[in-house]
Amino acid sequence: MPLPLRPTGSGKVSRDAVHHPLFARYYARASVSAETRMGMGRIRERMLAGLSGRVIEIGAGNGLNFAHYPRAVSEVVAIEPERLLRQLAVESALRSEVPVDVVPGAAEALPVKSEAFDAAVISLVLCSVRDLPRALGEVRRVLRPGGEVRFFEHGRGGGPTMRFTQRALDRTVWPVLSGGCHLTRDPVAALRDAGFELGPYRRMAMPENGPKLPMSYCVLGTAWRPATEASADGR
Repeated sequence: MPLPLRPTGSGKVSRDAVHHPLFARYYARASVSAETRMGMGRIRERMLAGLSGRVIEIGAGNGLNFAHYPRAVSEVVAIEPERLLRQLAVESALRSEVPVDVVPGAAEALPVKSEAFDAAVISLVLCSVRDLPRALGEVRRVLRPGGEVRFFEHGRGGGPTMRFTQRALDRTVWPVLSGGCHLTRDPVAALRDAGFELGPYRRMAMPENGPKLPMSYCVLGTAWRPATEASADGR
């Protein structure tokens, strides 16, 4: 059964903290196509390889990561704020070979206890959270000291012309059309600023071949919560 919602030090949790029904329908179709057409299935395999223990996934979307978790993972708690995507994630969870609980909630106020997880997965979500430092602070809170972050994100990239285009889109139509997504965020810098220790990461373009679009600039990598860090809320 899904974990019960509970308030955290970051505030109350809304069952539908995000509501983008039109974008959710588009994303559900496009993401499934990207699994093979853009090689996203291989990226998910690489991102999740070697994980074990209890895992929290932030912004699980329609649950396409679930099929790629290794069997050493004892449980996945998947947070998804958008209702339609959450319903699709529940369907994906039923097909998963590892136990997955799909839970409503927002990245800025995760409805779980502190230091409860061995690892966190962040996949194409940091672009759209409303408060990036607060969301990453929550990820740090719920990880045990030394806990691992696996991430695959898109953000700022390319030359001056592309970066100008990304900034222009961010200031105008892109967040409205794309469920609050932003093109100019730097996920690696955001993780570092949030106090995580960066491990290996690789910048890449998606798709790898073909024209580069404003959302093509991605990074795949690993980070850790420092092993000696005290809990953010004293627990």
